[in-house]
Amino acid sequence: MFFGKPKEVSDSAYLAQAQTPPMGWNSWNKFGCNVSEKLIMDMADKMVKTGMKNAGYQYVVIDDCWQVERDSLGFIQADPDRFPHGMKYLADYIHSKGLKFGLYSCAGSYTCQGRPGSRGHQFQDALMYAKWGVDFLKYDWCSDEGQNAQAAYATMSDAIKESGRPMILSICEWGEHEPWKWGKGIGHLWRVTADIRDCYQCLFDWGGVGVLNVIDKMADLYPYAGPGHWNDAEMLEVGNGGMTKDEYITHFSMWCMLAAPLMAGNDLTKMDKDTHEILTNKEVIAVDQDPMGEQGRRFMDMGEKEIWAKPLSNGELAVCFLNRTDFPWKLDYNWKAQTIYFANEVNIHANEYVIRDLWKHKDIGTTAQNTKATIPAHSVLMVRLSKKAK
Repeated sequence: MFFGKPKEVSDSAYLAQAQTPPMGWNSWNKFGCNVSEKLIMDMADKMVKTGMKNAGYQYVVIDDCWQVERDSLGFIQADPDRFPHGMKYLADYIHSKGLKFGLYSCAGSYTCQGRPGSRGHQFQDALMYAKWGVDFLKYDWCSDEGQNAQAAYATMSDAIKESGRPMILSICEWGEHEPWKWGKGIGHLWRVTADIRDCYQCLFDWGGVGVLNVIDKMADLYPYAGPGHWNDAEMLEVGNGGMTKDEYITHFSMWCMLAAPLMAGNDLTKMDKDTHEILTNKEVIAVDQDPMGEQGRRFMDMGEKEIWAKPLSNGELAVCFLNRTDFPWKLDYNWKAQTIYFANEVNIHANEYVIRDLWKHKDIGTTAQNTKATIPAHSVLMVRLSKKAK
């Protein structure tokens, strides 16, 4: 198989990608290894028909188990039974919908499900992905065989650049080697925890974390996030049935406060009204996609009650009151009693701000008065502050 010499992707073009956190859908959380051409095409169709594309979701990513072997020349082969027309056909279909196509591989010799990994074939694989039309590569860390993580991911980054096709590189080594300290310039996002599970708070001996566990890990990593380089809080579990509506609202709200990539992981063909409402809330998504690219930070920690703040462009601010308790929080918040000040010139004392509830989609007062609300257990009050016109 002859590719010819592609024109390399420049460092500047590579780094210019993902100026806001990537948004899309990934197959793993709901379907695991049960992936197929028809499934992925159905998901692409539904991403358009349900309004998710219009809300900002772009990438359709096939996770592990699409690949089965290498041919006699070492080129990776898709499962011919599950993907009878091949990956180029599927990528073309997804592109025809105005969406982008993503695939999964692994820095080890084998993927986490025992399929062929990319070790020793990085440049060959990147050429094949480019030929197929891949736009996004999730790159895992199973069977790492003692490799240096930074060097392994840098190799795949170089391979993508030499392939001639810009692709977003998602570093998925679970935060084991602190990729936030070295990932910028190599990849565009990096996982910070083990795999997420569909639960509010849970830990597993064999790996797996809940929503609150991820939030706590992300809390101190805000200095490492920004346009083109994001802390990845993991794929979304919204709609998979393991949490309540309020817990899913918390999950989605906090991912947006944290400027995390938004990768839905549910069955888009079977979304109920609540799931659709959460995943397509454009006012909340706008906080995630704000061009300043600031990751929110825990402004006040009162045990199981927390206040998070995220500076936004145009001198605005997102604030999220997070109720981690099992009981309603009777909020009576005096804005003037605290100082929330960020580099984007938000100053609660010098200016009066209009407060907009991003889940009720309505203004609920200004910072000149206390904000009073009842926040359900395991839920949030998420607001946006905009300077009041004089």
